[in-house]
Amino acid sequence: MLTSRTTLAVAEELPADRPPCGQVLHEQTVPRHLVHRAAVSEVFLTDLRVIDDTTFSVGAQWPRDHSFYRLSTPHRHDPMLLAETIRQAALVIAHQVFGVPLDWKFMSHETNYQITTAGLALGERPADILLSVTCHDVKRRGTRLAGMSMDITCHRDGRQIGSGSVRWSCVTSAAYQRLRAGKIEQGALPEEPPRPVAKELVGRDRSRDVVLAPAERPGSWLLRVDRQHAVLFDHPVDHVPGMVLQEAARQAAALLLKQPGLVPVACRFTFDRYVEFNSPVIVTPVRCVPATSGALGVGVQIEQDGQTVAHGLMDMRIVD
Repeated sequence: MLTSRTTLAVAEELPADRPPCGQVLHEQTVPRHLVHRAAVSEVFLTDLRVIDDTTFSVGAQWPRDHSFYRLSTPHRHDPMLLAETIRQAALVIAHQVFGVPLDWKFMSHETNYQITTAGLALGERPADILLSVTCHDVKRRGTRLAGMSMDITCHRDGRQIGSGSVRWSCVTSAAYQRLRAGKIEQGALPEEPPRPVAKELVGRDRSRDVVLAPAERPGSWLLRVDRQHAVLFDHPVDHVPGMVLQEAARQAAALLLKQPGLVPVACRFTFDRYVEFNSPVIVTPVRCVPATSGALGVGVQIEQDGQTVAHGLMDMRIVD
């Protein structure tokens, strides 16, 4: 249930001279701290409108080019822009509407997206995006929010181009410190990333954007973590972010299929454990049945210290 306090928070953070409820603006980004980004250039959201207690409209804009979220395929947006936009939408709604304090910590448990090839078309202007978000299965610990699930539909130019969902939980900063005791200090240790696989094999034009390295296990790769990467590690963190794992899955799928130009038109991912910085992470792709017609399906298992830390399915397709 929305309260006067959470409604006031929206008015305090976002411009008051906005159109009526449901009509979103694409004039400027939301404050960067609301989506846990240090660089303004990495904020894709532009507006938030409250429809009712559980339904929201979120504006976003995808740039025509981006330093990391880009494809070797010309004239197309990177589908991972939708994954990052969904992540940011979950955060801005949590903070602005449900009143989650900014120092609380979030944990993503499941996330997915699917997008049409038409929705990826690069136009003469940046793509103005509208997300329709419905929240359900809201969890609380007493009066405090503990987590929820969100279902999302994605529209561009009045047409639905994709959809997605996310399930997350949140804890106080103190609870997180207890939960991560000993791990935060270990995660702060510097580490030189291993030599990457050839960038051409995973559809990248810069070696710094490659997140996989050769591994001794046949058919598997090492996760390559470069905490100096300006996008994937926009700010200091104590564990490997989920977007890094999804990018690793995308690159592993390209290596398995030996087709670096394939595009991940759908991704379904589960995060089982925190992925730490202090021990090797193994990424293993296998062929599977795709959920999207005409796509090639790849299942990806991510392991650390003999345990599965994340797993997912990716539908890969050639996009002309």
